Amino acid sequence: QVQLVESGGGLVQAGGSLRLSCAASGSILSINVMGWYRQAPGKQREMVATITSAGSTNYADSVKGRFTISRDNAKNTVHLQMNSLKPADTAVYYCSCNAVRVPWVRGDYWGQGTQVTVSS
Repeated sequence: QVQLVESGGGLVQAGGSLRLSCAASGSILSINVMGWYRQAPGKQREMVATITSAGSTNYADSVKGRFTISRDNAKNTVHLQMNSLKPADTAVYYCSCNAVRVPWVRGDYWGQGTQVTVSS
């Protein structure tokens, strides 16, 4: 199996910054895309940012210019640097990856989520 563990959430004032981290572990053979998604109360889960193993990134329009996603392929980790945070960014943030695990099974995996709360 593949496990994802997030860290770095918390409470911050508007305009502040947080850095989320996620580590993937388990019987991993390779990881293609890693990403961050979020779900606010009463809303659907939405993509925040994704990054491929080659480093190509994709961002939701609402976070472009404020958030930066990065990854360390050797350590199977992905990070999300969030700057200029707004109350609208308040949500549970989930780490996700598309990985190939032993024995050559590809699947999508999710972390448990970490709460980010931005106060006005």
